[in-house]
Amino acid sequence: MSQRLLESLATTEALAEVFSDGAILGAMLQFEVALARAEARSGVISSSAAEAIARAAAPEAFDPAAIARAARRSGTITIPVVQTLIERVSASDAAAATYVHWGATSQDVTDTAFVICLKRAHEIMTVDHTRLTAALRRLSDQFARTPMLGRTLLQPAPPVTFGLKAAGWFGAVSRSGSHLMQAFNGACVLQFGGASGTLAALGSHGPAVSEALARELGLPAPDAPWHAHRDRLGSLAAACGVYTGTLGKIARDISLLMQQEVAEAAEPGGGSSTMPHKRNPAGCAIALAAATRVPGLVAAFLSGMPQEHERGVGNHHAEAATTASIVQATGAALAAVAGIVEGLRVDAARMLEHITATSEIFAERAMVLLAPALGRDAATRAIAQALDASRRDGRRFVEVLASDASVRSAIGADALATLAKPEEYLGSADDFRRRLLGSDSQ
Repeated sequence: MSQRLLESLATTEALAEVFSDGAILGAMLQFEVALARAEARSGVISSSAAEAIARAAAPEAFDPAAIARAARRSGTITIPVVQTLIERVSASDAAAATYVHWGATSQDVTDTAFVICLKRAHEIMTVDHTRLTAALRRLSDQFARTPMLGRTLLQPAPPVTFGLKAAGWFGAVSRSGSHLMQAFNGACVLQFGGASGTLAALGSHGPAVSEALARELGLPAPDAPWHAHRDRLGSLAAACGVYTGTLGKIARDISLLMQQEVAEAAEPGGGSSTMPHKRNPAGCAIALAAATRVPGLVAAFLSGMPQEHERGVGNHHAEAATTASIVQATGAALAAVAGIVEGLRVDAARMLEHITATSEIFAERAMVLLAPALGRDAATRAIAQALDASRRDGRRFVEVLASDASVRSAIGADALATLAKPEEYLGSADDFRRRLLGSDSQ
């Protein structure tokens, strides 16, 4: 299937196919065939009627464009699909045509068909999530002891390690990804309730048909139909929002590290249409576009959750397109970030250069060493004077501080010699890194 150009950065080929016209139509017909066979097994209709329905449900015989036009008159795509199926069954078995869509309602078909597509999307995204977490773990282990500037409010701060930064990404991706996968599992359940959610048209056979239908489709059967209760899908939408924000955090960090004046890390990137020297953060752009767009879509879904009585008007009609956009954008961000991390180039030497050139980040360490010996006020004055002189004269902070006799006397030559060594001021970085990754990290 060809993707629409305007949506090319908001999905992937695999996810675009999952939510394509053909896939949606195929899932709707899959529901109708499964329903007929479940009813035959439960003694509601004959096996011959069920098989006549199955033979007529060939997706290629249905015209998505005609169905879409008719849906604008009926308010649902189910009615023209079912009408076409009835006509096709009637052509070969008029008696069997009576039992097309027997006992179901339009929303049963659209909801369950959409769930079938969500299940396929879940499978695709699980693969990419596994790729991403594995790549983040490798990255963290590889650079476990590589120091780099910490940056708070976009300003230099005491050093961290790139391994800890990658482990932080890993932890957030693992947590939000776990919630997302649970939300997918919770949302991918059968919808089958008939006109008012009671399956009254099936008499005493309702529960048995529902269980048989769930087995046919490979979906869990919920305790009851959920026509106007959209909490499962709402949880999925919200989990996508959090997960996409987590992916956006990684993309934001990497795009900042990729700036020419920083140049500490770089994704494979993309070129410029006019500037041959450029390597743009193309993957980061895709992830950040999703992180910008998805929260608004999540809000649109959640605003439609208060639905009227047994079936809402308008609010659930908006859901499928909104949810499909949320899932596809999330999947696009995930695929992009997985590719970024797998191909990320890290410049450890450049990271060390920036630490060396920004020695004032060790002012905190100087305070830790000086305050017990000089007292807090005297230590504060000595450090402030050294910082002022460093900025005024262009000398390194640690050199200015070391020229102060009271400082040399207070903390000694050995401490001064190691004051600006980042590996001596990493605190619990590796302990936190190991905790984030789990006990099996290097």
